[in-house]
Amino acid sequence: MKENIIDFKRILIFLIIAISLSNIFRFDVFETKEILQKLPTWMYLISVVLLEGSGVFIGALIAIYLLRKDRKTSISFYGTSNRKGLLMSAIPIVLLTIIGVKNDYEININLYGLIVVLGSLIYCIMEEFGWRGYLQEELKNLKPVKRYLIIGFIWYFWHLTFLTEATISENLFFLGMLLFGSWGIGQVAESTKSILASACFHLIIQIMMFNSLIKNGLDGTQKLIILGVSVFLWILILKKWQNKYELKSLNEEQSPNR
Repeated sequence: MKENIIDFKRILIFLIIAISLSNIFRFDVFETKEILQKLPTWMYLISVVLLEGSGVFIGALIAIYLLRKDRKTSISFYGTSNRKGLLMSAIPIVLLTIIGVKNDYEININLYGLIVVLGSLIYCIMEEFGWRGYLQEELKNLKPVKRYLIIGFIWYFWHLTFLTEATISENLFFLGMLLFGSWGIGQVAESTKSILASACFHLIIQIMMFNSLIKNGLDGTQKLIILGVSVFLWILILKKWQNKYELKSLNEEQSPNR
C-alpha cells in the first residue's frame, strides 16, 4: 500500500532543491550579499535569511505536495492548536526584544533584537517545513531510531559543513547536535503536529550556538536566561497542549456519530 511506502524519488527531489538552492546563498556563490547590502540594514538581514532558507523550504513544499498525492499528512504549520503555537513563538520574541542584542550595525539593541529573532524564527520555520513537515512525514513508518538517525544525517549533509574550514571534531560535534535535535524536535512535532512549535525549539538551539546574526551580541548569562525562561514556559504549554489533544481524541473516539 502507498500508505507505507517511502518514495526515494521524493526524497531525492527534496534534497537536490534543498542542498543546491540554499547553499548557493549560504556560500554566497554569486556574491548576492554584496548586492543586497545596498538595501536598508533590516531588509538586508531578512533577505539573507530568506534566501539561505529558500532551498529547504521550496524543496519541502514540492515534496509535501507530491507526498499528499499518495497519503494524508498529519504535521502542519499550526498543528493541533493555533493559539499555543503562536504563544510559544511569542516568548523568545518578547525576551530578545527586551534584552536586546548588541550589533555592529549601529542599530538600537532592542530593535535589533526584534529583527534578529523574527528573521531567525522565519528561517527556522522554513527549515522545519523540510525536516519535520516533509522528511519526518515521509519516514514516519520507520522505527523512531532509524527515522531520527536518517533525518539527523541528512540535516547535517544539507549544511555541507564538511566543505568548510571546520575541524573534524567540530563536524562531529555538529553532527551529534543535529542527531540529538532530530530526535528532540521530532518529539515536539509528534506531540503537537506543529511546524511552528518545532521551529521554536530549533530557534533556541540557534540562539544558543549557531546564529550568525547574533554572534557576540548576547553574553552567556543572557543566553541562559532566554533558554531557561523559554524552555520552562514551553514545557508548561506543551503539557497543556498534549492533555487537550489527548482529551479531544478520546472524545472523538467515544462519539456515537463515529
